[in-house]
Amino acid sequence: MKLSHLKQITHYLQKFKKITAAYRVSDNTIKLAFDRDDELFFDMQRSNSKIYRCDSYNRSKIYNAPFDVVLAKRFNRANIQSIEMLNNDKVIRFKTTISSAYKQETTYLQLEFTGKYTNIIILDENFMVLEALRHIDIFSSFREVRVGQKLLDIPNAPFKAKEYPLDDVEKFLYDVYEEEKKDKLKSLKKQKLLYLHKKLVKLTKLYDSLLDEDELEDEIQKYRHYGNLALSNIYNIKPYQKVILLKDYDGSELEVDFGKMYPNPSVIPDALFLKSKKAKQRLTHLHIEKESLSSKIKHLKHFIHIVDDAKDISKINLLFPKQIKVKGVKQNDSIEVFFVEGYKVQLGKNEKGNITLLKDAKAKDIWLHMKDRPSAHVLITTDKQNVPLSVIEGAARICVEFTMYAKDRYEVDYTPRREVAIQDGANVLYNKYKTILVDTRD
Repeated sequence: MKLSHLKQITHYLQKFKKITAAYRVSDNTIKLAFDRDDELFFDMQRSNSKIYRCDSYNRSKIYNAPFDVVLAKRFNRANIQSIEMLNNDKVIRFKTTISSAYKQETTYLQLEFTGKYTNIIILDENFMVLEALRHIDIFSSFREVRVGQKLLDIPNAPFKAKEYPLDDVEKFLYDVYEEEKKDKLKSLKKQKLLYLHKKLVKLTKLYDSLLDEDELEDEIQKYRHYGNLALSNIYNIKPYQKVILLKDYDGSELEVDFGKMYPNPSVIPDALFLKSKKAKQRLTHLHIEKESLSSKIKHLKHFIHIVDDAKDISKINLLFPKQIKVKGVKQNDSIEVFFVEGYKVQLGKNEKGNITLLKDAKAKDIWLHMKDRPSAHVLITTDKQNVPLSVIEGAARICVEFTMYAKDRYEVDYTPRREVAIQDGANVLYNKYKTILVDTRD
């Protein structure tokens, strides 16, 4: 951000007397809630830091790193003593106090918008580093940022910055968010849609490559016939022959391709009979494979529609959580996993996925399904008695969006898993439940 803008924003911040809450909403962004309803976001991305305001920002992850623990401990319900720019440079320093049962603690929150070394640093009353968003060692910079070390000041800038007066600081903060949101959303959508379309093309090609019933039946008969011919003409087949002319039963000659060269002709009939057997097995399971691929394609099309329709980055981040791979544990490709405010939310992509969710769920997990109509099954994994309503609302919206394309108002039932009785496959009965309204028109 421009130095001139930071000066005016610092002056704007000086009207606040209290920090009611402080926490991270993304890897590089913290939210500070001031006094009652005023919330500002400090995005500390290197070389692209900014301050903004917005009406709502849904975090998809709860951060519990040492930095986050100290941030909450030192600044939740903290009184602001002063807010100033340090050395007239791109550094905003909050001086705060918080009273405990034993003493009053003074803490400094230092936000450095200095390009390459952009950082958030928490200091005690003696300017010793308590924690930082980024730790910097002495080999990376003359100015070490390490827990337990005293923080040196940043040298004064060797130039005089131009002034860029703002007519309305609050409007400017909202505009910063809107502009940044548009650019990031456009870029992120393009990236994720490209990834999803590649998956869709791959699945579609796989589906189209499946032989139909008649083709598989012809394959069964062909390799069975080839096997019988090879068996009756075994004395005419030489080692390492791949293609051979054999006499058919009507006396005509038939070119038979074995598929590969065999050193021992005696194994060829069994190899051809095995091909016939495998074709028969594929025919038997063809409808299952087609149904599975069809459901995955349908799910992926819903996914593409939701991403394309997303209005903010937090929605896309929710749809694409970071995958934590556990060694030796295979991911179930019939289940989609999301995280809503730290709660694991699973969605069945098809009947197989729905059955797996019902089977593996614990009694206290929250099960969701659209009211009085077929829909995906959704499960909130929890061992708590009371799940926040915002989490249930998020899971209910996922249930609707992966089931319905049309924008409308929909009802979603939810109940603990223990109240759901499985009837047949993914068909269930449930009596004790609550209903939540999801409006996808907004």
